[in-house]
Amino acid sequence: LNASITALEADLATTLSDMNESMDTVWMLVAAMLVFFMHAGFSVLEAGCVRFKNTQNIMAKNLMVVTVGFLSWYVVGYSVALGVSPTPNRFAGSGGSLMDGFWDDKSLFRVWFFQGAFCATGATIVSGAMAERTQLGGFTAFTVLMIVRSTRSSSIGAGAARASSATPRTALQSPSFIGALVGAIMVGPRCGRWDEDEDGEFEAHNIPFCILGTFFLWFGWYGFNPGSTLQMHTAQDGYTASIVAVNTTLAPCCAALVVFALRALVCEPKKLDVGGMCNGVLAGLVSITGPCAFVKSFEAVIIGLVGGCIYQAASMGMRKAKLDDVVDAFAVHGACGLWGLVAAGLFGDPKEGLGGNGFFYSGDQLQTQMFAALLIILWVGGISGIAFFILMRIGMLRISDEIQREGADNVEHSPRKAYSFSDAKAMGTFCTGDMTSVVVGVPRHP
Repeated sequence: LNASITALEADLATTLSDMNESMDTVWMLVAAMLVFFMHAGFSVLEAGCVRFKNTQNIMAKNLMVVTVGFLSWYVVGYSVALGVSPTPNRFAGSGGSLMDGFWDDKSLFRVWFFQGAFCATGATIVSGAMAERTQLGGFTAFTVLMIVRSTRSSSIGAGAARASSATPRTALQSPSFIGALVGAIMVGPRCGRWDEDEDGEFEAHNIPFCILGTFFLWFGWYGFNPGSTLQMHTAQDGYTASIVAVNTTLAPCCAALVVFALRALVCEPKKLDVGGMCNGVLAGLVSITGPCAFVKSFEAVIIGLVGGCIYQAASMGMRKAKLDDVVDAFAVHGACGLWGLVAAGLFGDPKEGLGGNGFFYSGDQLQTQMFAALLIILWVGGISGIAFFILMRIGMLRISDEIQREGADNVEHSPRKAYSFSDAKAMGTFCTGDMTSVVVGVPRHP
């Protein structure tokens, strides 16, 4: 009888272990798929933000991010970021290149896919900032570097929802915005961007694309943030993911309304700016990503409100400095990413049991966050600056002014237009009774 009971206990333990492993795997795979879907959001959003004549070109860059990015992650990126070697260090890993050792520990496959999806999105942020005047070859080379230069994820806080009090709580955007800012500076503004008589020429050509892309990204963020629990086999895992999902909803709502109100009543253009509201949503999402698992709902609201103000100020500052950032990548992912990083050190009451250790509650997390910000800026800024300088010197960075004027789609792509004027009109025209036909999303600059 004792032997039977022992055997039954062993079977139950094995079954429970297998069930936990299965639930963790399914959870991470679904979350990774949502993060992967964010590439659709980035693609559609950036396509809407650029001029019609560069639509295919920016879409091509997004495709290159995914294809080249994942292959780079497979060959060396995973090894540098997460690889485990006999002589480990906290700066960069080794081992796991080409999935070496994965068949000995098959749980690594889900980690590879999840973290790879995260890593690939980083280069997409850079593509938006440098859109319409960056060569595809040069950007592809930088994408490889973005993947390869990843330092050990535990050093810079890759998974916010799993971080300890001694680990920086950062958003993925924090490293990426440095590359975007350095790239936008070094590639220079688009031809004619700051000529007063051509300012309207550079407006987004398709606002519906911007809105749709924003919703895609918001949807994908529910894999980005809640998925960072990295497991789902206990009640506490479920509670943490739920709190993160709630905070990931509240902050962007607040930030979007702040930006919408500011641009309607206080700042230029003093009209209803739907595109600005979209960036407000993203600003709130970026702001809450770092502290998402450690703060209560009212704190998420505050973080979102402040994030909206910071985005608006940064966006105006970029224009004042005449730094050409097509999708406002620095204002969204940079200024708000840094705010989120600092917010994780300010908010979060240790007594709530969420893992917070904020300055406002006599915690000491803030110093870790500030050190992380400095580390990220120096490391990513230095590497990005060197890379873009080399690309500039060998003529692989900037598209010529002639191609910019004609449009990269017309010169470099086949077919020469992403969609034709007649097709757009046919798809976007509708009539209701005696009302005049309305055309939605037709490019103003064919």
